[in-house]
Amino acid sequence: MIFRLAIRSLATRPLRTAVLSVGFGLSIAVMAELLGVGEVILEQAHAPALVGGGDVLLTGAVGSLESARFVASGVLGSEQFRSRVAAASPSRRATMYVLSANASGPIAVRGGIPSRERAVGDPEVAGQAGWIDEPRDTAWIDPRPGDLLRAMDRFHAVPATEGGAEHGAVGRASYAEWLYFNARSPDGAERFYLTFMAGAPDEAGARPMVVRLQLDRSGATTNFSAAGSVPDRDLLDRAPDLEVAGNRVRVQDDGRYVVSLALQGESTGARVSGEIVLTPIAGRSLPPAAIHGARGWVSGYTVPVMSGAFSGTLRVGGEEVRVDGMAGYHDHNWGFWEGVRWQWGQVGSGDLSIVYGRVFPPPDVADPGRMPGFLGVIGPQGPIAFSTDVSIREDDDRGAPRVVTVEARDRQMQLTLRLDVRESVRTSMGLTRGASGAMTFVQLGGEYHVTGRAAGRDVNFTARGSAETFR
Repeated sequence: MIFRLAIRSLATRPLRTAVLSVGFGLSIAVMAELLGVGEVILEQAHAPALVGGGDVLLTGAVGSLESARFVASGVLGSEQFRSRVAAASPSRRATMYVLSANASGPIAVRGGIPSRERAVGDPEVAGQAGWIDEPRDTAWIDPRPGDLLRAMDRFHAVPATEGGAEHGAVGRASYAEWLYFNARSPDGAERFYLTFMAGAPDEAGARPMVVRLQLDRSGATTNFSAAGSVPDRDLLDRAPDLEVAGNRVRVQDDGRYVVSLALQGESTGARVSGEIVLTPIAGRSLPPAAIHGARGWVSGYTVPVMSGAFSGTLRVGGEEVRVDGMAGYHDHNWGFWEGVRWQWGQVGSGDLSIVYGRVFPPPDVADPGRMPGFLGVIGPQGPIAFSTDVSIREDDDRGAPRVVTVEARDRQMQLTLRLDVRESVRTSMGLTRGASGAMTFVQLGGEYHVTGRAAGRDVNFTARGSAETFR
């Protein structure tokens, strides 16, 4: 039918039909050409040669790879991948503005490390003998364990927020950043939680800081604390090396954390003093990551020490408490906490360490229901698997968590964690106060049963671990 109509149209109006045919043919040819050009442009946009040579280009899911230093050292530099990577080179693109009497305007620039650029075959540096690595380049390529941990564990400037009070501005007073350590004996009978927490700086540039130790021994909980302030500039330049009210944290070049304490009992006259050392298992860490909401709201998290061991002695009153052999963990949080709650937990056994969590922001900065959880599995050679398809379910008994079930389900991981709660400590958390008042922060201890598979590896173990939640 269509062919017959075309013949009749050609017979009755030959000139118009010929013009239309040529037009349709040209439009189809132009469309085919544009599709071909688009495909070439797309291929070139992903070509490693355009960003300095090499065969594989690593980028973030939504832009630049913010944790490139940690990927290079902790992932590409791990035993699992080291022998398979011929060379790796970081690079960063930016815009530089030139202002002069003759010309002005933006210029696209790219920076990298000369020796690494040559190693991946970047033609731009091949003939530039004067382009050599500086000391900071060398430290970036091959950092000492302590330097890498300091980079993960650095403190952050309080970000600017948007909107006035009438528009629901994010409360600057709710900003806090802290170093958190926890430890537990093999049987879980003895545990401690140690926090160095800093608030937002005042008008004089001083950040108020609190050190708090929660000591759990045979079911009895005792709290000790001290308060002071630290200049904002000192905290940004030196932390996690810090000192406040006679309490200190120092990161050694080999990656050990040395902590000195001088605290007063909150409900008793007992004092705590002493020095403890956290020795991490190399490679067991998660690089910094942050989630952002409306009007400048942010919540950040990193785990410099996923698994390690404590040693040393604490003097509690007139008694010495040895912490030798206690399993250790250390993470770092920063952000705005008004109206925020979270679920979190960690457990380790043998050569595996697992951490999971989920943050629930205030509904006026982000939708809490759309905020994904996460679960990471770290092994002896670095990361094994990571998932954001995670559910965390808490089953209560008379208002107290008794069982926590965590499930991760994606193509790389099918894992189930069940925590049978043995101990819990409840604390009113003024920091996260919301419209309905202060929430109760609940710290949990107990036994995890972990089963499933992660990146093709069978996982099946039972071990003591920790968790946190709110009521």
